[in-house]
Amino acid sequence: MLLLDRLQNLVSGLGSSKDKKTATVYGFNPIDASQLNAMHRSDWMARKIVDIIPNDMTREWREWKADEAVVELIEKVERAPQVNIQAKVNEAMQLARLRGGAALVLGMKDGKPAEELILEKVKQGDLLYVHVLGRDEITYTDINRDLTSPYFGEPVMYQVRGVTQVDVHPSRVIRFIGAPILDRQLTPNECWGDSILQIVYDAIQNAASSQEHIASLIPEAKTDVIYMPGLSAVLKNPVTTKQLTERFTYANTMKSMFNMLLLEGNGGAGENAQGEKWEQKTINFGQFPELMRQYMQVAAGAGDIPLARFLQDAPSGLGSNGETALKNYYDKISADQRNKLGPNLWRFDEVAIRSATGKRDPAIFYEWAPLYTQSEKERAETFKIYADGARAIIGTNAGQEIITREAISKSLTNRIVEDGILPGLAEAIEEYGPIEEQEPSEEELAAAAAAQVATKPVARPAHPTIPR
Repeated sequence: MLLLDRLQNLVSGLGSSKDKKTATVYGFNPIDASQLNAMHRSDWMARKIVDIIPNDMTREWREWKADEAVVELIEKVERAPQVNIQAKVNEAMQLARLRGGAALVLGMKDGKPAEELILEKVKQGDLLYVHVLGRDEITYTDINRDLTSPYFGEPVMYQVRGVTQVDVHPSRVIRFIGAPILDRQLTPNECWGDSILQIVYDAIQNAASSQEHIASLIPEAKTDVIYMPGLSAVLKNPVTTKQLTERFTYANTMKSMFNMLLLEGNGGAGENAQGEKWEQKTINFGQFPELMRQYMQVAAGAGDIPLARFLQDAPSGLGSNGETALKNYYDKISADQRNKLGPNLWRFDEVAIRSATGKRDPAIFYEWAPLYTQSEKERAETFKIYADGARAIIGTNAGQEIITREAISKSLTNRIVEDGILPGLAEAIEEYGPIEEQEPSEEELAAAAAAQVATKPVARPAHPTIPR
């Protein structure tokens, strides 16, 4: 018995051979490299889908956490003109999204690119340069299928062909992939992915086509229509055709000069109408803007980009959720930074730290800079929420010592410093100390004593008892 995992209705034909959608199948038609490049160079939507996410993932970059002198050394390596890792990661990600793959090649002082790079042997100043290569500029040999190898799934050796062929070991290459191909059985010897434009191709074409068709209607927004009796007979003769053309050309000139059209006829209607009849037809563009926006929203959604970010347009309209969509988008970008980009840059980070400091201190780490910055009003509201929460905890636990005042104060201070709500707070506390550690000055002691004397009740003599 054959069971079909679908709804069937023999009366309406749903799910049967009569159902037209049963013949619908998916097919994969890879887009040619020249067509991908043409899309990126000539279509603004395709370019934005390729460029926006890499730009957002790298624009704020990251913040190293270590001693100030160590951070300066690492950032000096990152920002060196031959390295410039922030810009080159951005370029590599754009190339990967456009063509399906790209690579960063680490140039080391040992001058032996074909040999495995042993991180423990990297010394200060060993990183010389970082080069960006597209998948068309770097080839590779077989894929490493040794499950015990740390390079499992990567090429055994990369090859770069210039004046001479240079072999590069995978330990010196950072690979970027566009849209991953999950079914490895279909492409067992492929280390790259698909172009992101391969996925959004139809959505971009539909959006671009809608704009082109609507733009082509603009010259036809207002059209004059003239009904002429015996037109077919006139067009049979070249002489009368020329005379007709000249006549209406002159009539159109008259209309432009005096805003009127002269036609032959008695102005009657129905059976009494004689001569030519003029009408003017216009196109209503009222629904077209919303139609175009819907097509662009589909294209932006296919590229996983909110429409407000895609069009650089502020959210508008009653009940607009554009701000929420942007926050969710930046949350996704932050997650991709932590889960994808960060691990992918691990080789560079290990080399950069050793090349900057000459050793690998396990205490050195970094955090991705926030992508979404709060407004002044939001920062003030956040500060008030923290302060009210700390005050409530202290109030409820007074005398119970579940959470001491000092612990709450330290935690609140750390949160305020991390969020940057009160700039310079950490330095001020280091200089002056927290409130509970400060000893009162002589002036403060004198003022407190005077206040105590002023508030002390004055003793009055008792009234004598007056006998009745």
